Amino acid sequence: MTDTTARRAALDAFICTHRERLPPPATSRGRRRTPGWRREELAEAAGIGTTWLEQGRAVDASTAVCARLAEALRLNAAARASLFELAGRRDPNPAPVPTDALPAELLALPAQIAVPAYVLDHTWTARAWNAPAAELFVGWLDANAQDRNLLRYVFLTDAARALLLDWDERATRLAAEFRADFNHHLGDAALQALAQELADGSDDFARRWRAQRVVEREGGTRTFQHPRLGRLQQRQTTLVVAAQRGVKLVCLSPG
Repeated sequence: MTDTTARRAALDAFICTHRERLPPPATSRGRRRTPGWRREELAEAAGIGTTWLEQGRAVDASTAVCARLAEALRLNAAARASLFELAGRRDPNPAPVPTDALPAELLALPAQIAVPAYVLDHTWTARAWNAPAAELFVGWLDANAQDRNLLRYVFLTDAARALLLDWDERATRLAAEFRADFNHHLGDAALQALAQELADGSDDFARRWRAQRVVEREGGTRTFQHPRLGRLQQRQTTLVVAAQRGVKLVCLSPG
């Protein structure tokens, strides 16, 4: 089975199942052999042809058609995202990135971890961290720091250049990781403002930003020159929070 065939089958099954979950339209008449809506009722509500649905052409749906199908099927945010994913389309109106206070249980996690650990929100600002992280990240997570944003720290402070022995490599990767988040949440005002601020304040960031390099946030070896502890080598692991995809839990262990 080809990838297109598999996607077609998965999308058709998805649409059929959600169509059958809908309560019958108020205008329906007579006995109904199947639950939910009929194909022609969904097609009419979504403004598409019945034949188009019957022939299994949903996989060829445009972005606009996907949006109309999602509205007609009354999908919640998670189901809407799945519809666009199965159709291979980008949702023009994705669910907004959560900006409310993060759950207390999430913010409590770093304190329960023995190695340096911190939580980043979707704007790359540290929202919680433990004592080992505060000791390691001089100028960012220690008591004297004024700004907890990781990208501002790396690109706009001398403290980061002194601490990160592999600053050039780390800066290149961070800009590419931020680009991935930025592209995933196009239109997010906070990310747009942050990117502009960094580009205005740092030629190093502006050059990397123009390169349009994109990578997902990954782990790996990180090397530090700590003013008190000397040279340190840490292994970084990043976990993405399932319920809030823009939020990350980052841990560093000796390695």
